[in-house]
Amino acid sequence: MTNTDYDRALYYTHRSEWDNLLILMVRTQDNFLSKKIEQFLHAYNFEHDYSVIEKHLYSLLRYIDHANDLAEDDWIHTTTM
Repeated sequence: MTNTDYDRALYYTHRSEWDNLLILMVRTQDNFLSKKIEQFLHAYNFEHDYSVIEKHLYSLLRYIDHANDLAEDDWIHTTTM
């Protein structure tokens, strides 16, 4: 597993590049990442309650952090064998 998609998702979110985040949502092979991006973008565009937007943003960021940790662990295990 590579963490390129996770790095891109973090970068696009940090830079508020929603068009690129949407493209990543469609192209990624990680269904969970795609769903988290979809939920965040939907909330960002249609939700009036900022706490809901914030909840989906933090959920996306937590998943990116978690997936990066897993990708790093996989990389460490494959390089040490």
